[in-house]
Amino acid sequence: MIVSMIQIILKVPGVGSVKDKRRVVKSLKDRLWRRFKLSAAEVDLQDSLSFAQIGGALVSNSRTFGEAVLNKALKMIEDEGTIVIQDVQIHSEEF
Repeated sequence: MIVSMIQIILKVPGVGSVKDKRRVVKSLKDRLWRRFKLSAAEVDLQDSLSFAQIGGALVSNSRTFGEAVLNKALKMIEDEGTIVIQDVQIHSEEF
């Protein structure tokens, strides 16, 4: 079993409250699930107005497949335009 993981630090411009930021983050997590079946959570920076840290994971039988899906998810976020990606880490582990 291969678990492919992604950690993304995002800049969320134009939000006026933590509630607004959480709405944007929840919408992003929901889209990642619907489109890629990627389990995602806000793992840090919850109290920051400008930044969010999202962690995601995908279980498959292939490192290549898992990382390809994560790269497609990253591309979707980049193409969105309202969120700026500050840092990304993609990693796979075999269990």
